[in-house]
Amino acid sequence: MNKNLVFNLHIPTKLLFGCGELKKLATETMPGKKALIVISGGTSMKKYGYLDKVVGYLKENNIESVVFDKILPNPIKQHVMEAAAICRDEKCDFVIGLGGGSSIDSAKSIAVMACNEGEYWDYVAGGTGKNKPVEKALPIIAIPTTAGTGTEMDPWTVITHETAHEKIGFGCKLTFPTMSIVDPELMLSIPPRLTAYQGFDAFFHAAEGYIANCATPISDLYAIEAIRLIYKYLPVAVADGHNLKARTKVAWASTLAGMVESTSSCTSEHSMEHAMSAFYPELPHGAGLICLSQAYFETFRNDSMKRYMKMAEAMTMEPSKRPSDFIDALVKMQKACKVDDLKLSDWGLKKEDLPKMVQNAKETMGGLFQLDPRMLSDDEILAIYEKSYR
Repeated sequence: MNKNLVFNLHIPTKLLFGCGELKKLATETMPGKKALIVISGGTSMKKYGYLDKVVGYLKENNIESVVFDKILPNPIKQHVMEAAAICRDEKCDFVIGLGGGSSIDSAKSIAVMACNEGEYWDYVAGGTGKNKPVEKALPIIAIPTTAGTGTEMDPWTVITHETAHEKIGFGCKLTFPTMSIVDPELMLSIPPRLTAYQGFDAFFHAAEGYIANCATPISDLYAIEAIRLIYKYLPVAVADGHNLKARTKVAWASTLAGMVESTSSCTSEHSMEHAMSAFYPELPHGAGLICLSQAYFETFRNDSMKRYMKMAEAMTMEPSKRPSDFIDALVKMQKACKVDDLKLSDWGLKKEDLPKMVQNAKETMGGLFQLDPRMLSDDEILAIYEKSYR
């Protein structure tokens, strides 16, 4: 953390957190009169009745709605542009992201492109993006049905340019959700494997934000509590998805980790994972992070010794005597969640792909490397990939 205690806090999102809070859609003041509801191309939002509930509560509130239901697990630029056109044609004046991080991230990007000319990549910074300023965006409501990204409390949206193989995080003050409703009852249907992948994504948002050189006293508070909660309750939620207490604790940890994203930042572990899933979009983001994590955090073990020990103490509730205690606890948590056996090769990755991922990570999201505890060389980045590959 920067020793100079100068920092800022700007999270303009109204948060409604708790079991049953989804029903507040029927009574809260909405930021418009007609919503574009953005969901994935999967079946869960309809199968479990979440979409019907949202549409029904909006009707009670005299709000019309239109549904866009094509979002992929790693969302793509094409769908952002397609949905933005529908948003304009249907005269929707706000956007609701319902589902996992992919749906909420897409909602943010759609809200931008519903109000701005050109292509989405005109506004993205990094890679082939043109970094044009975003002058306006539609209001956004985030309703997560997973606990992982924390995107409900940060401005960031991650979209893939499917032909350029660029997966880039982007955001500005206009892409903070106006309101977020985090209702753990919507998370009971997530299967164990996905519960683990998503929970580890939240964990790494917190852990990376804690060792980032831009960490602040506020982000530290959020990060340590998120790390503590995930270590204690994620294995419980994986083992018993209907344990509402565990689901609630993990959901709160994910929301806290999103607040870390707003007050600190991810580090280059996320850049490195984005490069992998840019080329292999079937790779779940959380699974990629898990695969990288042991080698990644080992690389900085002697650069953030005190912070590693504090994270270990938050996890184990025991005094730490060495920074390796954090890595030991991380491995223990992966075993407890039954994700210690993941192989990148299972998603098609080949060892000969790794050198090009080094360059992709630096070209698309190079800014996160600047926030690491120290700068990594290309050889070190490649070594992390190689040690993580199975």
